[in-house]
Amino acid sequence: MKVEFDIAIIGGGLAGLSLSIQCADAGYKTILFEKETYPFHKVCGEYISNESLPFLEKLGVPISTWGLPNINELKISAQNGRSYQFSLPLGGFGISRYKLDEYLYRIARDKGVTFFTGTKVQDLVFKTNGFEIITDNGSYNSRIAAGSFGKKSNLDIHLSRPFAKAKPNALNNFIGVKYHIRYPHPRNQIALHNFDNGYCGIEEIENGDCCLCYLTTAENLRKSGNTIPEMEEQILWKNPFLKDIFNNAEFIYKKPLTISQISFQKKSQIEEHMLCVGDAAGMITPLCGNGMSMALHGSKIAFQNIDYYFKNGQNRSVLESNYELQWKKQFAKRVFVGRTIQRLFGKDYVTNLFLQFMQYFPSLSRKLINTTHGKPF
Repeated sequence: MKVEFDIAIIGGGLAGLSLSIQCADAGYKTILFEKETYPFHKVCGEYISNESLPFLEKLGVPISTWGLPNINELKISAQNGRSYQFSLPLGGFGISRYKLDEYLYRIARDKGVTFFTGTKVQDLVFKTNGFEIITDNGSYNSRIAAGSFGKKSNLDIHLSRPFAKAKPNALNNFIGVKYHIRYPHPRNQIALHNFDNGYCGIEEIENGDCCLCYLTTAENLRKSGNTIPEMEEQILWKNPFLKDIFNNAEFIYKKPLTISQISFQKKSQIEEHMLCVGDAAGMITPLCGNGMSMALHGSKIAFQNIDYYFKNGQNRSVLESNYELQWKKQFAKRVFVGRTIQRLFGKDYVTNLFLQFMQYFPSLSRKLINTTHGKPF
């Protein structure tokens, strides 16, 4: 097999783009496939904790010059509108995926990464010394492959990943809906508003706009005649905070951005010898607000192992085992805690009880919040 690239990356979200930049900086010939064309919006909570700041600036993103909101407060409301406030010791900032992904794409392109946008990967075949990536735009060969293809893709199904084949259950049958709005939300605050079997986050991003993004079950949509506006009015608006937002905000999109079949089930970090990064490796629940940081940090772990592989004898089994071990050491506890907390949200009595407990025991609430955040990397 003629090897054309050192590394092929499937998916151009945060993990894929940041991995491509690191590989290009190290001199590795890198190709990236993305089914969309930049710039584009993605369903995402659009909050990044400050653990990611040093890494983003090292990649070349001038975050500190963009005047983004400094978020240091968390507000959570129960379904009945009773609210609780907590400090965020590490803090974070809001930024749209539209802006950040586009900027990372331009950095990667300028550093020599080969891009195929508007291109779908149809198959991935591992051979003796590398991979053949088969796309609707031809086939390409690489020594290393990394999968950064989001929450659930056709490639997940094609590779027969267990979570993609699982029947609907409490961890895998969610839908996400996102808007950008103009609304007088406190600049330093991220808020999570609960409703029946779901929760909705809001925080300011760039230009004074806000990201409004919620997660709920496919069953809620079904009960509402598969109509999003009907579901919002009949279910979300029972929380007075959400009713006020939906009735008084200026909605920038004509229609919301949506995604279905979101799964929080366990995922493998290695699939057919491909390194999985970002949501493809494991997904934290949005209420913990750190999926973007996990994607960025995961790309750094992947790059460090890829770099070691090329510089120290190209032992694939060492590459795979070390990457999986380091990923789990960094994120497994965080994902578990997020999955556990999610079970306590979106249920009227349980949510109220949990939030009261958090309010009465601030030291425990701080510890819990810190568990869903990492250290600067």
